[in-house]
Amino acid sequence: MSKFSELINQDKPVLIDFFATWCGPCKMLTPILKQVKDQLGDAVVILKIDVDKNQSLAATYQVRGVPTLLLFKSGKQLWRQSGLVQKEELVNIITKFKS
Repeated sequence: MSKFSELINQDKPVLIDFFATWCGPCKMLTPILKQVKDQLGDAVVILKIDVDKNQSLAATYQVRGVPTLLLFKSGKQLWRQSGLVQKEELVNIITKFKS
């Protein structure tokens, strides 16, 4: 858990994707996240967390459905949404918080 706190305490936005291997929309989100990373590069950190392997972390952040995306910067949660999010929307949200 302390490693997770270090990760979300960065000066740049950190997007966390809580997912499950059996989840259809989660699989659809993977290429979208890759496109976001390709577009924004080092301006954002994107992490995928398997809720089945990290149940306590998912419980801490009250993840009830997958995929659930959380955006952190300097340890603060800035945005959260469950379900599939399109690339343009994610890029806009991350860009809004990156400065």
